[in-house]
Parts: sequence; C-alpha cells; structure tokens
Amino acid sequence: MLCSAFKRAPAVRPGFNLAVLGLAAVVSQHASAVEDFDASNYALGDWGGLRKDLYDKGYDFTIEYVGEAASNLSGGYNTDTTARYADQLALGTKLDLSKIAGWDDAIFQLTVTERSGRNLSNDRISDPRAGMLSTPQEVYGRGQTWRMTQMWLSKGFLDDTLNVKFGRFGEGEDFNSFPCQFQNNAFCGPQMANWAGDVWFNWPVSQWGMRVKYNLTPSFFAQVGAFEVNPSYLETGNGFKLSGSGAKGMLLPAELVWSPKVAGLPGEYRIGYFYSSAKSQDVYEGENGQPQALSGGDFKSHGSKHGSWFVAQQQLTTRSGSPDRGLSVFFNATVMDGATSLVDNFVQLGFTYKGMFDSRPNDDFGIGIARIHVNDDVARHAKLVNQVSGIDDYDNPAFMPVRDTEYDAEIHYGFAVTNWLTVRPNLQYIAHPGGVSEIDDAFVAGLKFITKF
Repeated sequence: MLCSAFKRAPAVRPGFNLAVLGLAAVVSQHASAVEDFDASNYALGDWGGLRKDLYDKGYDFTIEYVGEAASNLSGGYNTDTTARYADQLALGTKLDLSKIAGWDDAIFQLTVTERSGRNLSNDRISDPRAGMLSTPQEVYGRGQTWRMTQMWLSKGFLDDTLNVKFGRFGEGEDFNSFPCQFQNNAFCGPQMANWAGDVWFNWPVSQWGMRVKYNLTPSFFAQVGAFEVNPSYLETGNGFKLSGSGAKGMLLPAELVWSPKVAGLPGEYRIGYFYSSAKSQDVYEGENGQPQALSGGDFKSHGSKHGSWFVAQQQLTTRSGSPDRGLSVFFNATVMDGATSLVDNFVQLGFTYKGMFDSRPNDDFGIGIARIHVNDDVARHAKLVNQVSGIDDYDNPAFMPVRDTEYDAEIHYGFAVTNWLTVRPNLQYIAHPGGVSEIDDAFVAGLKFITKF
C-alpha cells in the first residue's frame, strides 16, 4: 500500500494542531515564502550561517529521515515473534522564485526519496494468499528504491486567488490530503491511494499532472486536477523515468475545501470525487459476462474507475492559552465503485492531543480506529473459486481466502525530544488481517521516529 510519512495536506493553517503534528515529517510542499527560519528545527543547525543566508534569498533545503520498527506481540498469520524495520530518506529543495527571479507567487519544488527495509505484515500478520489491507509500517511500499518524488512549479495569479501547479507530483499532495503522525497506514496520509492504488499514485511515486485551485472566499476553495495514469512508474528502476511511455489514461480529481473556525478554533473539511479513464478489471465477471471463476480467462475490462471521499479535521480545545495545543478530532471516509475495486468503502475516526502536559508542550497523543471493507463481489469470487475446485479447507494451500472486513486501531504517544527529532512509540490492534476471519487478531508494537537535518 502506498502511504508515506510525507503524504500531507498541502497547506497547514496556523493553530490547527492536528495538521501541525503531521508537519514533523513533511518536506515543505506549499509553505509560505515568508515563514521565519529557525535553525533549531534542524539537527545540522544553520551551517555556520549559510543556511539562513540561503533561506533569506529563497533557497530552502531539507533532509528528512523517517524510520519505523514493528514487532508482532501476538496473533496474526504467523505467531513467531519477530521485528521488521522500514525507512525513508527524503532530500528536497524549495525555491522561492519571487526572491530569486522576481516572479511573484511562484515556487519550485524538487524532492528525491529512497525507501528501504521490510514490512511486518508480509510474513507475520497477513495470510500471503490474501495480503493485509493496511500495513503497520506506513513508510513501506511502492518499491524500496530511489525515486524523483516531486518536480513541480506553482504560480499564483490575481493576488494568488487563482493558483496553478504543474509538473511531477502525487495526487495526495493536494487532493484528499491528510496528515500522518500515525504509523499504521489506515491513519496516515491521503487514503484514496490505498484503495484505488492501480490508478491513484501518492508519495513517493510521482507522475505528470496539473492542479488548478481557485479561492472563492478566504475560507473556501475549489480545485480540479488532471494526472497521468502510468503504472510503469511503479516499477523498480523507473523512479526517475520522465517519458510518458506506458500511460494508460488520465485521472481527473475535483474537490471542495472549507476551512472554517468553529468557536474560534480552526478546522478543515474536504469533499471530492475522481474519475479515471484507465481501463480497470472487474472483480467478479469474466469477459463473457459470466462469473470469471466459472468461465476462466481474463476478467471483464471496464473503461473507467471512480471514487469519492470526505475528510474532516477540527480542533476542539486549546490549552494554557496556546492555539497550537489542545484536542483535535478527525474523520475520513472513501467510497469506491463496486465493479473494479477490492475495497469498496473505508472509514476512520480518532483524535489527537498536542501538549497534554505543560512540561512537554510539543508532545502529542493520538488514538485512531478504522474499518476497511472488502467488496462483496470479491468474496463471492473467492467462494465460487473454492466451490469449483472442491476445496473447503482453509489450511489447504490452494484455498482462496474469503475476505470481508479488516479493523485497525492505533494508540501512540509522541515525544518531541528536540525540535528536529520526534520519537513515537505505538501499539496497534489488527482484527481480521486482510479481512480474513480465520486469522487471529494481532497486536503489534511499533516505534516511529522522524528527524530533520
């Protein structure tokens, strides 16, 4: 599954502490060019004054590392306890072209990433015949390799009422955006890529695309986009591929975003829809319209795929007079078309609290619960395959697991050790991994740390 510690909301509003927590692992994507520089945010500091000087001239450099360890305490497909580690390195630069070239409201972003390591779910939590729907290490996925993750230019017009962004990036930078302080993938970043991953590619994968945003009011904007659907970019060795060879179609997202203040506290609400023109396979019917399990051959091909989403984040309280501390709640839901989607609906909800203790104002605490539902037609197909083959024993290697619903939960506490280092131990509970009821529910201990150099 595609998720990453860098799949974040493009614009984080001051005082919105849920999103502020997500910034701990973000490469600056849309940060304002007038932000103050603080050398304490970086392990390598100010480079003897050079970094601050470059920043003031419009050159912002970022080196970030995210590491995630996970161990199965009990349950799962394989109960032999072990530990797995996955990580990501991101090297980025943001150029403020208004300072560098006098081009108002223009920013250029270039980011290269590298992922490595192993995922606990592959050989401990989930049945290899079915796989896990989420993953206990969100930073794992989409190929453990080097990639060009961002290469885009954004330009504002009409005093930035209208903003156009184009180049190489993932849909989730702007659409269905959501922060990522959790380690379980079901609570990290834009969720559409997890359930429509054959056409929607988030960080660290990039593709050619464009986003046009129009601010209707100071708190409300609409945006549309057009992205290339090119599965060849997922292949190891194609991380820096620039040509459009292998393209299968276009993905067209549209979204409305409202950022109100409720009782003086900020929130963000997103509702959106996407349409993909790339061909997608049916999950049940064969080419002749009969169940594929009976007719054999290829699955029926559809000329499109679509889905919709709703995301809500709202700060509810402050603490000790600080707008950056307090309780925030979140809710995320996606609905996919039933003909071509493995997962047809997903919901998550939870809360975070930043600065619970006055002695540790930058620490964070979070709890999340998610439900991932497998398309009923996928289960029907598996049952029919087993019936045709005459196998009803789950332990038979040829048995096709019948999937239904996976539930994921996580509780974590993030220690802000320094401004540039956050260490976040967590405990995860996974019920019916992969939606397979025969697998024992799993407890996973995790540890996520995020650092900026």
